[in-house]
Amino acid sequence: MHLDVQALRDFYYRSALGRAAQRIVRDEVLRGWSPADVHGQTVVGYGFAVPLLRPYLKEARRVTALMPAAQGVMPWPQGMPNISVLSEETLWPLETGHVDRLVVMHGLETTQRATDLLDESYRVLGPGGRALFIVPNRSGLWAQADWTPFGYGRPYSMGQLEAELKRHDFLPERTVSLLYQPPSARRFWMKTGPIWEKLGRWIPITAGGVLMVEAAKRHPPTRAGLTERRAVANPLGVLAPKPGKVAPTA
Repeated sequence: MHLDVQALRDFYYRSALGRAAQRIVRDEVLRGWSPADVHGQTVVGYGFAVPLLRPYLKEARRVTALMPAAQGVMPWPQGMPNISVLSEETLWPLETGHVDRLVVMHGLETTQRATDLLDESYRVLGPGGRALFIVPNRSGLWAQADWTPFGYGRPYSMGQLEAELKRHDFLPERTVSLLYQPPSARRFWMKTGPIWEKLGRWIPITAGGVLMVEAAKRHPPTRAGLTERRAVANPLGVLAPKPGKVAPTA
């Protein structure tokens, strides 16, 4: 079940809790992938990954935000040429093997076709390509909070996520649990949020609200047929969004 793009935009850009979650997740992404690390590379986000992509706009050769049709699309980034694209969930308008870094957030847990989505993720990554998969933690508080985007779709345990990635020829290399702050906008929890995140490094991984796995692409694949998947006719470079649900600029 995909949330509407307007609900995602409102959470991350117009609510205090969403802005706090955005900052926590983005800071963790940047710990592993600094802007300098992606210099001259192609960076793609799928689902609703735009809150994490802005730091790469200057250094990357190209940044593209794919948004599934069932979710809808919004123009992004504000004040710059649009790079967001409305996309079929498992048929991305990207050439095979041309993506260096892929970020999937609010995409894997909301799809009914996880196998096809992971196969498509594998297809677009080039040799040495790396992906970040960010999903709700099934044992965390955020997966129960349906007033946030992490309360929708199918949450995962770390073991489930790693096993799923391995079955699709990804090699998990870095696993992180984050969002230890309770999913509440009350003043006390918001004010003490940074403390909870620091304490989270000593708290069992099951307590975090969100799981993040960085994985490398295994090549050659062990699953038959992955290298034969058909590339989409419209390659990377068609950056104007197609007609669909369009929200005001964020």
